Amino acid sequence: MISRRELLKATAVTATLAAAGAAPRTAEAKIDLRQTDPKTGIHWDKGVCRFCGTGCGVMIGTKGGRIVATTGDRFAPVNRGLNCIKGYFLAKIQYGADRLTMPLIRKKGGKFDHHGVQTPSSWDEAYDLMATKALEILEKTEPGKRPGLGFFSSGQHTIWEGIAATKLFKAGLRCNNIDPNARHCMASAVAGFMRTFGKDEPMGCYEDIEHADTIVLWGANMAEMHPVLYSRIVNRKLTGKGIKVYNLSTFSNMSADVADKEFIFAPQSDLALMNGICHLIVANGQVNEEFVKKHVSFKKGKWNIGYGLEDDFKFKEEAKGVDFAAYKEFLKDYTPEKVSKISGVPVEAIRELAAEYGDPNRKVTSFWTMGFNQHTRGSWANNLIYNVHLLAGKISEPGNSPFSNTGQPSACGTAREVGTFSHRLPADMVVDNPDHRKLAEQIWRLPKGWLETPGFVVPGRHAVEMVRAVDRGEIPFFWHQANNPFQDYANLNRYRKGIRKDGRFFVSSEIYPCRSTELADVVLPTAMWTEKEGAYGNSERRTQFWRQQVKPPGEARSDLRQLVEFAHVLAEKAKKSPKAHVRETGEVLAAIFKFDPKEYPLPAKPSDDSKTFGFYVEKALFEEYRKFTLVTKKDLAPFDTYHEVRGLKWPVVAGSETNWRYKEGYDPFVKKGEGFSFYGNKDHKAVVWLNPYEPPPEIPDKEYPLWLCTGRVLEHWHSGTMTRRVPELHRAYPHAVMAIHPQDAEKLGVKRGDVVKIESRRGWILTRAEIGGRQKPPVGLVYVPWFDEGVLINRVTLDAYCPISGQTDYKKCAVRVAKVNPKDVPALEKKLRDIGQAEIA
Repeated sequence: MISRRELLKATAVTATLAAAGAAPRTAEAKIDLRQTDPKTGIHWDKGVCRFCGTGCGVMIGTKGGRIVATTGDRFAPVNRGLNCIKGYFLAKIQYGADRLTMPLIRKKGGKFDHHGVQTPSSWDEAYDLMATKALEILEKTEPGKRPGLGFFSSGQHTIWEGIAATKLFKAGLRCNNIDPNARHCMASAVAGFMRTFGKDEPMGCYEDIEHADTIVLWGANMAEMHPVLYSRIVNRKLTGKGIKVYNLSTFSNMSADVADKEFIFAPQSDLALMNGICHLIVANGQVNEEFVKKHVSFKKGKWNIGYGLEDDFKFKEEAKGVDFAAYKEFLKDYTPEKVSKISGVPVEAIRELAAEYGDPNRKVTSFWTMGFNQHTRGSWANNLIYNVHLLAGKISEPGNSPFSNTGQPSACGTAREVGTFSHRLPADMVVDNPDHRKLAEQIWRLPKGWLETPGFVVPGRHAVEMVRAVDRGEIPFFWHQANNPFQDYANLNRYRKGIRKDGRFFVSSEIYPCRSTELADVVLPTAMWTEKEGAYGNSERRTQFWRQQVKPPGEARSDLRQLVEFAHVLAEKAKKSPKAHVRETGEVLAAIFKFDPKEYPLPAKPSDDSKTFGFYVEKALFEEYRKFTLVTKKDLAPFDTYHEVRGLKWPVVAGSETNWRYKEGYDPFVKKGEGFSFYGNKDHKAVVWLNPYEPPPEIPDKEYPLWLCTGRVLEHWHSGTMTRRVPELHRAYPHAVMAIHPQDAEKLGVKRGDVVKIESRRGWILTRAEIGGRQKPPVGLVYVPWFDEGVLINRVTLDAYCPISGQTDYKKCAVRVAKVNPKDVPALEKKLRDIGQAEIA
């Protein structure tokens, strides 16, 4: 446990560096970031793309109070001026015709009614209603117990929005029922990092692409999902000598276009493949013996761990240390022949992959995203790819990197680093560690022992268990920001019905009407992207800031402002409660967002939020949060630095960013002579886990003979709320279709464009068939993207999750497909509309 003196010392050192003008040693720091074009009158300023976790730099052009243009930032080290098709249309995402501009409350006869009609209302009325409902729950909750409040945050929150959400629910309400939508995309990556290294987030960076001899994509269709990074892979392939690219997937996709080989494997069999590669590295004598002896330990955890299908599913790891001999014995079961039988990948292909990883003269970088993470053994899958790299000693140096890509712009910088997960505190700290809670009390200026209640010292409900608890009535108050849960959750039928049950109160903060706002009791119109000051943290640990460029429409307010203003209203109500523990909560809520305006004066051009609160609120929250990072080897630079550069990769120590962690000469926390130090673990060793292949919970059978895999497409992002309002993107890919193999289509009598019914044990939807498009499934699998609110594919998916990480598997469930007679289409479409209307009522 760090002492208060050590904390103050760490803070003072970096403050001194900042005051002395210690700027980050990057060329980009010298480039003018803000300028007005004298010919056009367009003012340009730096920003960050609003979409995926790549973190592309953009230049934002404004004139007359509107964004009139955006362009790739040619000085940004991430993308070097390039944008993907979504990035090129950033200027249009804020200007859809149906932007929400004022609060809506369900009313009947002028008063709130859960079954009333959404009616334009004031912010004061909305906050008062929300605070009244929250207070009712606080007063019903026994002292020390966790209140029945739930908050679904986001990897699209800015860093300070995530800080505010964490402070409101954890510091103020002592309620850990807060979880981000990053639970659905990155939780298994987090669990994998923590289990192997004791620290979250990648050790490498995007520069690994330019140093690698071999690049392996594991279930990551980077050509569509991370196209700017894929362009760097293509450039490396075409300009380097002897560069090899492998694409491994459960279906053929665009990422194979530049690959030397594409290997299609059976769903879930990636676990067997990675163990098979490790088997061959050992059998072929290609283990880096010196590295493994000095820097690796071995563990065996619990097997047959379940699938999270039961409500309130509980998992407790029972890990024990083993030796290298036990690991080698474990691998004997994963011969190339057996792995080929499980996976469908030819024996020689498995040997070829193992040879690339095992060759000491080739640098290998592995990429993955949702293929590993959205997986009922997602934590294991992440551990297993680290096993491959650790056995070969190919890690933490240029070109040798296991790299977890991120799906959202700040799933790393906000959800993970700030700690909006139900089990986390900032900077890799956790709620069930008493030392971490004490430090949080200290930094957040809370009363001593405030976080030591029985309801706080254990993790709250994660995203899936939270909506299950809403359905059961155990969490009657549910609020979401910067996501679209009631289009996005798997097994959607259950949860759309659950949120509308009597006694539930649902608040939706949104920019546009969507499949979540239609179910809400209160809708709060929300400012987006350049309508507020913001910061994101991308996949390579790069923190990037932008300034507010334009004002939000109508009465829309930022998520940050909503959180802080709601806290103030609830605090005033709570302080008047007849119950002492509620009054005490009110006093703390009133204090957690108070900062000295003299310490954080307004800048020359303050954001709307800072003007509202009378001090530089973004800076105050960031600098407070930054104290956590300075004592956990995740050091962030002072706030003002980030406005002057195009991002920095933490840890930022003595003004310098870090490209590669855990290796001497690159990582400032690795001491001279150590070589490597995986300092997140007590013994400074990385862990190789004995994780077996286990099948998925639901596999095709006679009744449901096909696999269903869901995902995204190049033109759209997540649930399509923003991209479907960009006319060019909508025209390019207007509707979600079902990709199917020609043999399966012929067997079903389906032709391209035919309406089909996709049905599982949970629900059904209608869409049209696509044969021979860019997604090319193998026989026995269909692929449907989830961006289309008119094709709610998550009515079909299974809400099984990885028991270790809590992350949902959207990639594997069993379905049947049938061609729909054209004359039956109108009746079936009406039936789907009736289902939706019944949910909304």
